[in-house]
Amino acid sequence: MLPETQGAAVPQDANHWLREILTAPVYDVARRTPLEPASRLSARLGNQIWLKREDLQPVFSFKLRGAYNRMRQLEPAERAAGVVAVSAGNHAQGVALAARELGVSAVIVMPQTTPRIKIQAVEALGARIELCGDSYSDAAARGDAIAATEGRRLIPPFDDAAVIAGQGTVAMELIADHRGRIDAVFVPVGGGGLCAGMAVYLKALDPSIRIVAVEPEDAACLAAALEAGRPVPLDQVGLFVDGCAVRQVGDITFALLRDRVDEVVTVSVDQVCAAIRDIFEDTRSIVEPAGALALAGMKRWIARSGAENGDLVAVLSGANMNFDRLGHISERAEVGGEHEALFGVTIPEETGSFLRFCRTIGRRSITEFNYRFRAAHEAQVYVGVQLGSAAERVAIRETLVGAGYAVADYTQNEVARLHVRHMVGGPAPALERERLFRFEFPERPGALFQFLETLGTRWNITMFHYRNRAAAYGRVLAGFAVKEAEDAAFEADLARLGFWFSEETGNPALRQFLL
Repeated sequence: MLPETQGAAVPQDANHWLREILTAPVYDVARRTPLEPASRLSARLGNQIWLKREDLQPVFSFKLRGAYNRMRQLEPAERAAGVVAVSAGNHAQGVALAARELGVSAVIVMPQTTPRIKIQAVEALGARIELCGDSYSDAAARGDAIAATEGRRLIPPFDDAAVIAGQGTVAMELIADHRGRIDAVFVPVGGGGLCAGMAVYLKALDPSIRIVAVEPEDAACLAAALEAGRPVPLDQVGLFVDGCAVRQVGDITFALLRDRVDEVVTVSVDQVCAAIRDIFEDTRSIVEPAGALALAGMKRWIARSGAENGDLVAVLSGANMNFDRLGHISERAEVGGEHEALFGVTIPEETGSFLRFCRTIGRRSITEFNYRFRAAHEAQVYVGVQLGSAAERVAIRETLVGAGYAVADYTQNEVARLHVRHMVGGPAPALERERLFRFEFPERPGALFQFLETLGTRWNITMFHYRNRAAAYGRVLAGFAVKEAEDAAFEADLARLGFWFSEETGNPALRQFLL
C-alpha cells in the first residue's frame, strides 16, 4: 500500500512505483483499453501513429483508475464515513462509480456552471451532488468544508500517490500491447496525475522512450513549474480544454515529472479542434478537447522536429463532451487543421466589383462571405476560403495584394473568429468615444443580470454579442461609451465585476468591420 505522500517526501525509487502500479486493482471497474493504429494519420504524418483509447472506459475517461485505486486503500472507518470529491467532469464520474462499486457514500461538489450532461452522469451513478459557486475554487472550498463537518475523506483528482499509481496502469497496458520499439509517448497534462503515473512506469522499463507532456497554451501549468523550478499558479486559465484547465500542477506530480518528462509541447484551441476531427476520421469516435490534446501535441512536435518513421503513441484521455459543442469545434478545426483562411479585404464599391474579386480568388471554395458598405467608394468584405495546404493561405493573400486589394489576414485573430464573422456591420457615427472588451461569462442564471447591474446602470452599452457552445463559460464582446476622463471609474467597475476580460478597442478586425 502506498504511504500518505501529501507534505512528505515523494518516493522516487522505480521499483516502488512498478510494484504499486502492477498491483493496483483497477480492473475491478476499469477496462483494458486497446492500443489502436491510426492508419490515415500515419500515412499523412509519415510515422506509425498509435492511439491509446482511454475514451472507451465505462465513464469515458481514464480517471476511474486512480479514483478506484485510492478508494480501495481507505481504512474501514474512512469507508464508513464516506468520501467527497470536487470536480466538474471526469474525476467526479470516476469517484461516483468507484463509490458505487465499493458501497461507499459519496458527495460530489461541482461549480454551478457545470453542464447538465455531466451532472446527470454523476447522478446516474448514485452520488449526492452539491452545486456551489462559479469556479473550481468556489467548489473546492465547499468540498473542504464538507470533509471537515461530515468527516468524509477528500479524494483528490491528481496529487495523490495512489491516484498516480492507478493512472500508471495505462502505461502498463501500453507496454504489454505494443510490439517493438516505442519512440515517444504523448500524454495530456492538467494536474499531472496521468502523466506522472505513466512516466514513472515507462522510464523504469525503457528510459529511451521519450515522454512528451502536452498542455493547452492557455493552461500550461507544468511548463510554468519547470521554468520556475517549482509548482506555481497561473494568473489565468483557458477553459476550452476543460479537462486540463488547472491553475497549478500538483506537488507530488511535479516531483515525479521534473526529471522524467523530456519536453513539454503546448497547443492552441484550433489545433485541439483539428485533432478532434483527425481522431474522428480514423476511429469514427468523438473525443473531448482534453482527449485530443495529446494528438494535437504530437502533430505539432512532428512538424517542428521533422520526425519520420517513428512509433509514436498518443493517449486519448476522455470523451465526455456536450453534443452542442461540436458546431464550434468543427468551425475551429478548419483553421486548426489549416483548411480555412480568413481575410478582411477592401474592394471598390462599384458595379462588378464582387465578380472581379471572386475571379481573383479563383476556383476555390468560399466558406464564408460577409459584406459591409463602408463609404461611397469602398466596401469591406470578410471572406473565408477553403485551403488545400498551409502554403495556399500565403498564396491567396499575395494574389489579392498583387491585384491591388488591401488585405488583412485574420486567420489567427481570436476576436475575428469568435465575434466579427457574425457581426459584420459598421461604425456608430454618433458615438464620441467607444471602448470594446471581450468577456467570459459563467454559464449560470444571473450572470447577465450581474453584468448589467455592474456596468449597465452607469455606462452606455453600445454593442453586445454573445457566443457559447455548451461550455461552462460564454464569450461576450461588448462596447461602451466612455469619455477619456471617465476611464479610471469605468476600469474600477470592470474590476468589481469579477469576470475575465480583455480590451479589444485596437483590434484590427474590429476597426475594419465595426468601428
